[in-house]
Amino acid sequence: MEGNFLNCLRTGCSGCEHSGPPGTVSSAQRSSTMEIFLWLILTAANAVTATQHPVQLSPCQVVHMNAYCNDMNLRAIPGELPSGIHMLDLSHNLLQNLTQEFMSFYSTVHHLNFHANKIQFIQPGIFKDMTNLQVLDLSRNNLDIFAGSKTEVGPLTTVKNLDLSSNGLYTGMTDYFLREAPTLLNLSLNGNSITKISKDTFSGSTALRKIDLHNNVILEIEDGAFDSLPDLSELDLSMNSITCITDFNLSQLKLLNLSKNSMESFQAMDSDLEYELQYLDLRENKVHYFPAFPRRNKLMYLDLSRNLLRGINTIPPAEELDLMKDGRFPTHAQSDHRNVQNDLSRLLYLDMSYNQIKNIPSSFFNYTRSLEMLNLSNNCLMAFSVNYVSPLNFLKVLDLSFNALQNLSFAENTLQSLEELYLTANVLSVIDSTTFYRLPNVRDLHLQHNFLKICGAGQWPLQRSHRSYSTDCVILSSIHRLKSLYLSENSMEFVPQCAFHGSPLTILDLSQNPGLMLHKNAFTGLEPSLTCLSLRGNDLHTLNIDLSVFSNLRNVDLSDNKLTSLPLWNKESAIQSLNLQNNRLVTLEYNTLLVLERTLKTLYLGSNPLSCCSNLRFLHMVQTSNMDIPDIALVTCQYTQDSEHVEINITNVAQEHCEMIDRKSLGIIIIIITSLVLIVILVLLSKLCHPQRHRLRSSFKA
Repeated sequence: MEGNFLNCLRTGCSGCEHSGPPGTVSSAQRSSTMEIFLWLILTAANAVTATQHPVQLSPCQVVHMNAYCNDMNLRAIPGELPSGIHMLDLSHNLLQNLTQEFMSFYSTVHHLNFHANKIQFIQPGIFKDMTNLQVLDLSRNNLDIFAGSKTEVGPLTTVKNLDLSSNGLYTGMTDYFLREAPTLLNLSLNGNSITKISKDTFSGSTALRKIDLHNNVILEIEDGAFDSLPDLSELDLSMNSITCITDFNLSQLKLLNLSKNSMESFQAMDSDLEYELQYLDLRENKVHYFPAFPRRNKLMYLDLSRNLLRGINTIPPAEELDLMKDGRFPTHAQSDHRNVQNDLSRLLYLDMSYNQIKNIPSSFFNYTRSLEMLNLSNNCLMAFSVNYVSPLNFLKVLDLSFNALQNLSFAENTLQSLEELYLTANVLSVIDSTTFYRLPNVRDLHLQHNFLKICGAGQWPLQRSHRSYSTDCVILSSIHRLKSLYLSENSMEFVPQCAFHGSPLTILDLSQNPGLMLHKNAFTGLEPSLTCLSLRGNDLHTLNIDLSVFSNLRNVDLSDNKLTSLPLWNKESAIQSLNLQNNRLVTLEYNTLLVLERTLKTLYLGSNPLSCCSNLRFLHMVQTSNMDIPDIALVTCQYTQDSEHVEINITNVAQEHCEMIDRKSLGIIIIIITSLVLIVILVLLSKLCHPQRHRLRSSFKA
């Protein structure tokens, strides 16, 4: 525009060529002067414009049409943001009122986040014209104040995800937000104070697929409360006060979380309708009986942990359900137990840990043939068996730890897919010696805290794969996929020769077996595979195994023993972490240290009666090596000063502490040598004098 304007001026003056008398200013000259004046003004204006910076209109950060205005202590919605933004994040501010005045600027927003403000008023109809809005987060505000005025927010025509959690809302207040939300798919109401779900609560949001009511105070759910939601697939009712469900009929539901309530029973309607439920969480309730599920179900995940189950093969008869509804519980004498007829053929995961189960009949597994994970830990089981009829050949993880198991039996060709077996803290001692040998795919065996002993080669039955033998030892060799074996706290006294030969162990834990003796060939066959070895707390006086032959051994725990020395190792070691705490080590052989120093990265040495000066090379290595000694502050050594033993931290030992000992030792050596020389001289003199006397006596006689 500036260039065009100057061109017009020049064109208008080009025809004026008249010149006035001398000494006068002609019209042409006046025009030329004006042209120069205007040109200077425009040039100056351009210069000023060029040096000015754009004005920053908003403190928010805009990235790819997403506006981030969070954590700015804003008290009002900024009105200076660029048009066309898709996401507006106003979380963690001080907003109190939402009015049409500001929201009208942002009709293009898809995602609107008001999380953690102080909103207590919303102008009705404020979101009506926001035809692109799909995600609305109003969590952690003061919407109970707004709902207390009994005013509706107005239509949420296009909103699909609505978060109203942590707003202090109680029963009936949600109606003011949900009455006109026809496209709403996901709703979060967790962390409020809702006590009742009425049949009209969701009548204005019939497209809902997922509802989160976690952490409320729900005591009652009216019949038909969810009937208006044909597409509902996920419902979270955890951490409420629901006591029982006796006629579960939400056939379309796929996920139901009822954990951390006060549930005493769960019973589905007796119907031939096929239920879609796949995930059911009932943990941390007061369930007394194994639930009764629909005859036709697709259940894959069931968590019944931390309840009051006494058995899993019974359901209460109708009269017992009536007693339970009245808050009374039938005694054992009143119980007319009936076998469970649930079809759980698709069930993959079953957790019944932390209950009071004493017995599980093998027939139960006829209904759970597809199980991959079974957790029965922390119950009262005394026996467990898997037979030919229900072999559980898809099971990969079996946890029977922390029970009172005395009897354990796995029939031949059962548990063929089992990879992890947990038997920690039982009372197993005399079982079939081939119990673990029969598990072709077992990878991890947790046998700690029992009374098991290991069979030697001479104790193997001749036909161990076809017969059952109850012996006081178990075969742990030739389990071809076994990688991790935990045998701590088994009161074992001896590990025989080739105890694990043919089992490619990488982790072996034999700790806390006081008095344990190791055959010098106990670990034969583990040389190429073993990476972690724990012999902690076994009262070992000597270690008769050369650990340097284990080419991949990285971590060794020899703590809490009575070792006075380490064996001389014959080849280069691969050990990176070595724990020698709480032994009786005075020093370490320098040749052993040379082998270790090449690879050792971490060394624990505390609580040993180390000598400061008996091996100065060892002392020098500890003080100058790059290896990490995590307990260095607790590593002390002793030296002698004025005939007394003095203890000092190993990092503070200086050369003079040992020179005093060297000088004393040198003095003693000099005295001894001098004494020996004097004795020799006296002996020689005595021998020289003896012949002289003999000659004198002879001449006297003559």
